[in-house]
Amino acid sequence: QVQVVESGGGLVQAGDSLRLSCTASGRVFVKYPMGWFRQAPGKEREFVAAVSRTGMSTYYADFVKGRFTIARDGAENTVSLQLNGLLPEDTAVYFCAASRADTNQVITDFDYWGRGTRVTVSS
Repeated sequence: QVQVVESGGGLVQAGDSLRLSCTASGRVFVKYPMGWFRQAPGKEREFVAAVSRTGMSTYYADFVKGRFTIARDGAENTVSLQLNGLLPEDTAVYFCAASRADTNQVITDFDYWGRGTRVTVSS
């Protein structure tokens, strides 16, 4: 069973930055395509960013607009999401996810999910 654990959320002011981290632990020597989603209060969960298992390809939601960066952090299944220029509308629980798909493509459909880390941006 693959476990996904996020960290790094917190309370910040508008314009600040945060770095979220996520680790997926499971099968040894297997790299997973991974991604981030978020769910704001009263809204549905939405896609934020994804990275291929090689780290060579990334894909972002339109609203990111160059403010967020997803990257693999060297360790086998650890990814980060750097959040810059945070806005109050970025307030949400951010979820990390991993896929068992055997592909080097970026994907947005995932099988394993973390419990989320809360990001609150005050104005």
